[in-house]
Amino acid sequence: MCPCYGDLLCKIGKFVLLSPEQAFAVKMETEEGSGWTRGTGSGPGLDVDPGPCCYAGFEGTDVPEQDPKPQNRTRSPSSSVSSPPSCTNYRRSQSLHGPSPVTTFGPKACMMKNPKAIMHIQDPASQRLTWNNPPKSVLVIKKIRDPSLLQPFKNLCKFLTEQKNMIVYVESKVLEDPAIACDENFAVIKNYFCTFREEFDDISNCVDFIICLGGDGTLLYASSLFQESVPPVMAFHLGSLGFLTPFSFDTYQSQVTQVIEGNAAIILRSRLKVRVVKQCMEKKTHKGLIVLNGDMESSPKTLQYQVLNEVVVDRGPSSYLSNVDLFLDGHLITTVQGDGVIVSTPTGSTAYAVAAGASMIHPNVPAIMITPICPHSLSFRPIVVPAGVELKIMLSCDARTTAWVSLDGRKRQEICHGDSITITTSCFPVPSICSRDPLNDWFESLGQCLHWNVRKKQTYLSSEEEEF
Repeated sequence: MCPCYGDLLCKIGKFVLLSPEQAFAVKMETEEGSGWTRGTGSGPGLDVDPGPCCYAGFEGTDVPEQDPKPQNRTRSPSSSVSSPPSCTNYRRSQSLHGPSPVTTFGPKACMMKNPKAIMHIQDPASQRLTWNNPPKSVLVIKKIRDPSLLQPFKNLCKFLTEQKNMIVYVESKVLEDPAIACDENFAVIKNYFCTFREEFDDISNCVDFIICLGGDGTLLYASSLFQESVPPVMAFHLGSLGFLTPFSFDTYQSQVTQVIEGNAAIILRSRLKVRVVKQCMEKKTHKGLIVLNGDMESSPKTLQYQVLNEVVVDRGPSSYLSNVDLFLDGHLITTVQGDGVIVSTPTGSTAYAVAAGASMIHPNVPAIMITPICPHSLSFRPIVVPAGVELKIMLSCDARTTAWVSLDGRKRQEICHGDSITITTSCFPVPSICSRDPLNDWFESLGQCLHWNVRKKQTYLSSEEEEF
């Protein structure tokens, strides 16, 4: 998710995106028989050279082929189901987002040089999804331990394998559900699945797009499976909230078919790249005892995450106020004293942040929201900073206790003196497929899920009543 600033070139994840004029020029050359091309330059006068990829310039040759690791892939000789393509040596079909935004996010990112010095703002509704090649594989994410999703999951998988001839990837723990494992009628379909395990198997280059069955947490989980480029995500509302899940399952066949055929509305939801550095230092407990946090002689431990909603730093179980320093591009801007601080994306601004008093930001806005949690100062209000800045959070030297950090509600860990949390906008957004378009979907979610500006209307005044 980034805005369009002129005739510029941008690389978002593994997608290189051109301005509409550049895409049209290269497409015209393609139609004249020169084959697919990929961009190698930037700005007006872009040079192109032939390649096996699309005119939007996906640098597919830069990514080594990786064999998927299916753990349960057998064929039933007596099955009447048509055979989907083999998942062996299959590499993901890349989606194209055009016309497309053209800014590179990261620390100290800036607007690229425009010879005409004109700023072009792209209409969010014009963002569309098309495919380089027809998609052949799909990852189906189902909410675990929810009996109401069993039948929708079976119907969807049967539709994808029998009618769409797709390779279906499913988590191993999903198939371990007794209601699925003991279903003899579903056994034939299971033989065509490719299974994987979280944190063990890499499917980043095997999946063309993702289908989520559940609520917002299911989409957050799907985002966490891909630490770099994320395939387009189609989320069905089958959970408790559904702010990020615009599709209804009642007409899933026609909706999935439309996505497979391409030309669907899409929104690029920015993520945060979070780096947690754990120093090996000593700390004092509340009883005055000295304990070591790891080996004093070992090097610092660095952990990196991609976060879709927010990073929360709080005081944890301590009764004292949290006391953390907040740096912006290396400069100390404030010390947070209170229950903690929330650093969120525009997508996360309608989650924990809005409950803490923050404004709601449309996902197409390139920004980072900083929201204090119950600050000790009444003048400490939420602020919005540009997406390209680098934030750093550290425990203050005079803090009475440690702090705790959680990332999208997961990976919760303690932050001690000397540890640091570095946050900036990731260059790998989540391409979220829209039911209608980015604006209508967002405002519809505000009304249905958050009841935004819902109130009892005033009655009409007659002419006699207006005189009084």
